[in-house]
Amino acid sequence: MTKATIDEADVRGKRVLLRVDFNVPMRDGEIVDDRRIRSAVPTIEALRSRGARTIAVTHLGRPKGRVDDSLRVTPLARRLGELLGVEVRVAPDVAGPGAREVVASLHDGDVGMLENVRFEPGEEANDPGLTQQLAALADVYVNDAFGAAHRAHASTEGVAHLLPAYAGYLMARELDALGGVLEDPRRPVVAIVGGAKISTKLAVLQNLVDRVDVLWIGGAMACTFYQALGLATGRSLVEPDQVETARRLQESTRTRRAALKLPVDVVVSAAPDGSAPHHEVRAEAIPDGEMVVDVGSSTTDAIAADCRDAGTVVWNGPLGIYEVPAFAAGTRAVAMAVADSPAYTVIGGGDLAAALHDTGVEDKIDHISTGGGATIEFLEGRTLPGVAALREREAARS
Repeated sequence: MTKATIDEADVRGKRVLLRVDFNVPMRDGEIVDDRRIRSAVPTIEALRSRGARTIAVTHLGRPKGRVDDSLRVTPLARRLGELLGVEVRVAPDVAGPGAREVVASLHDGDVGMLENVRFEPGEEANDPGLTQQLAALADVYVNDAFGAAHRAHASTEGVAHLLPAYAGYLMARELDALGGVLEDPRRPVVAIVGGAKISTKLAVLQNLVDRVDVLWIGGAMACTFYQALGLATGRSLVEPDQVETARRLQESTRTRRAALKLPVDVVVSAAPDGSAPHHEVRAEAIPDGEMVVDVGSSTTDAIAADCRDAGTVVWNGPLGIYEVPAFAAGTRAVAMAVADSPAYTVIGGGDLAAALHDTGVEDKIDHISTGGGATIEFLEGRTLPGVAALREREAARS
């Protein structure tokens, strides 16, 4: 990881604008899952212990540049305060008089929070005016929001060009873990990529096929690969315009590093919501009136065997319709196999993080990414704007 971290920043007595990703699931004004908030606590505690005046800023939901009372950050600040054991004062606006008043009231070691930054239309537009207003609130900028680092927004990229900009501990862990998978992994490397559509994961597959040793493809997108092989897929979700792409990718693996593997058996049903019976069939025997809803037991056994022999395992995307309990068995079986593997294990966040929690194995995984789209873009090999804008380690030392 080449980016400078808060360990190299002089923060004592200084105002630190800390971009966090507290875009957590909410229900009736209550936080459903606080993992993203808990993940930022080590950075905030480190800043507090060194006498910084921390000003947290996050987005929540998609208010599209307008104030939405259901998306105010008050519950987030309350939960953060509980975790830190201190009061976190919330500004009534993002960068206006209320924000300036709250920032001015902070003492060394205090923590405040700005209102939902996406209430400002200039946030997603990376507007220079909003960027300058945010920068005026602080002396130092820290980005600990890996989950938003693929966005060139005012609070994730723009302000980093106006203040000394550093990575928080969570950001550093993400870059170390995901960067290690791509650049210097323990071999053999087993990648498991699931999801519904090949079009959303194509760049990931193309980048991984030259970097990993085994590449498993699961989820509904495996059906597009089946059609490329001439297999019938019944009523399964298929992207017809991607069949030729899948065919070319399979053919190219003959001369590339990875062995590309598809599920050898699948679970099928006539209904994707669990209302119809389901059963296992071989991949080449998918019935006309049914659809693939999960991977089969022979496939999970094969994935588990590869994980046992792996030096590194990276997994992104569930392998079935995980949100339907009847179709979650494959994803859960692989979760247990990955947890039991002696390999260094890295998991993409989102649905998979929930699956690991539900299966009771999340504490056995070396790194669970907090990113969604950011994790995917990183695995594609793309430069993330919120990362690129941070100081390089050597530049920070000079």
